[in-house]
Amino acid sequence: MKVPQRGHVTATTGHPWLALGALVTSCLAVLLVLLDNTIVVVALPTLANELDAGFGELQWIVDSYTLPFAGFLLMFGHLGDRFGRRRVMLGGLVGIAVMSVVGVCANSVTEVLIARAGMGVAAAAVFPATLAIITTAYRRPRSRALGIAAWTAMAGFAVAIGPIIGGWLLTHFSWHAIFWINIPVAAVAATLSVICVRETRSEKHGSIDVVGILLSIAAVFLLVWSFIEAPKHGWLSAWTIGGVAGSLVLLGVFAVWELRVSYPVLDVRLFRIRRFAFPALALAVSYFAMFGFLFIVSQYFQGVLLMDPLAFGIHSLPFAAAIGLGAPIATWFGYRYGHAVVVTTGMVVLAGGLYWAGQATIETTYWEIPFGAMILMGGGLGIVTGPVTDSIMASVPAAEAGSGSAVNDTTREVGGALGIAVLGSILFGKYNDVVSAKLDSYGPLASTFITDRERDLITNSPVSVLQILDRTDLPPMITDLDNPNSLVYVMQDAAMQGWKYSAMVMVASVVVTAIVFAIFMPWSRGTSLVDLSLEERDDDGLPGVQVPASPPGSVRADSLDD
Repeated sequence: MKVPQRGHVTATTGHPWLALGALVTSCLAVLLVLLDNTIVVVALPTLANELDAGFGELQWIVDSYTLPFAGFLLMFGHLGDRFGRRRVMLGGLVGIAVMSVVGVCANSVTEVLIARAGMGVAAAAVFPATLAIITTAYRRPRSRALGIAAWTAMAGFAVAIGPIIGGWLLTHFSWHAIFWINIPVAAVAATLSVICVRETRSEKHGSIDVVGILLSIAAVFLLVWSFIEAPKHGWLSAWTIGGVAGSLVLLGVFAVWELRVSYPVLDVRLFRIRRFAFPALALAVSYFAMFGFLFIVSQYFQGVLLMDPLAFGIHSLPFAAAIGLGAPIATWFGYRYGHAVVVTTGMVVLAGGLYWAGQATIETTYWEIPFGAMILMGGGLGIVTGPVTDSIMASVPAAEAGSGSAVNDTTREVGGALGIAVLGSILFGKYNDVVSAKLDSYGPLASTFITDRERDLITNSPVSVLQILDRTDLPPMITDLDNPNSLVYVMQDAAMQGWKYSAMVMVASVVVTAIVFAIFMPWSRGTSLVDLSLEERDDDGLPGVQVPASPPGSVRADSLDD
């Protein structure tokens, strides 16, 4: 397969220490973006109680960030390649800080949603630039793989520190503190970007692909929105089927259009490269499982194990630590021995951890299953995400590093949004059926103790167990944790039944993807397309001015495998 002509990459020559500074800045920016995703999960029960938010509103508090984040990633990746990655990232960091101030002043669900949505748009400007900056700062394959490993490890660290910081803040301050924490982190990252990051951009000129930008936004928005709203309208409803079908049509039109323009938002021909397409699939499915797990496990730790937010954060450390340790090690192994064997192994480990976690019951203690299962899940996820990110970024030329990074990030966010929507609806669908039947069995007696508003919260949120147990005026038939016939026991057991079904869906999706990946992904190590578009140098400094890209008609070494 021939590679089309690319543009040039422009940057200023710098000291190797500046490359390290660029790496630190990118990792800090990643921490900020992912912190917003994980810290809010711990705050969901608090937001439900203090803002009277139901299950649907809690989903949207998470997805109001994820939806614009996923929708605008390709656009900002494209604009970063054209106008400068540092400039776009800096604008995004300022935007996150400004919208965090809006969140600090929020006092209703609507205001929280507005703040989260604005932060999602700003985060979409930050995220693609981080990988693009690392790819252009580190030119040698081994150094670049280590840089990407550090980037992936930071993503795992964000998963760890998010719940812990969120739990500590909620223990000592109001829920507004989850927005306050973003402001100093954004300020430090913005300052470092000005000092340490040299501007890089593609030198290929042409008009901005406005049509491609609009089509990409509309397609991703419609796809993610359709899955988020599917539990409300029904999975086989006209709204859901029509929305998914419409998004697929828009994606098809987008692909046709991108093949016709000279400066596309995304060179869709990259999906002909198996080292690009199948890692993107593996990443999407892995994040489908991860985001779904994080959303559900917050209900489990607080609604079944009765942990407060800080205890939840501390007890989720094994999951996050395993990601942080597994990612850099797996990225090096992928660079050394090839991505296929490492990623396939990681997905098998991830599926094993998910299956084990699905065996937990209401009687299971933390140390019996959750502790070990989280280590397997986190380790498997880390083993997958590091090598697939390296493979995706190695498959795009340096002049299009921002767009390649945006594809990497879009697959993560779309997969994550679908994980919350699909897996959350499975769990809460089962939970609602069981708990509603239990309340109905009480007959008129239930209204004596439980208001209509409380009934709605009980049937839609397992963590409402905490609110019930705080009341001292309820009889044992409601609050007895050891009685299988009590309402609280039934609520906890129903949550675990729903978790089991969700876990089996996650296992099946990961196993099928692992089989597809193992069959179709080339098992040889291959050669990076970035290496064909950047001159190799002995140092790891930033690329020099006007480094030529691969000439027309050049053939990637690993394209022989394709």
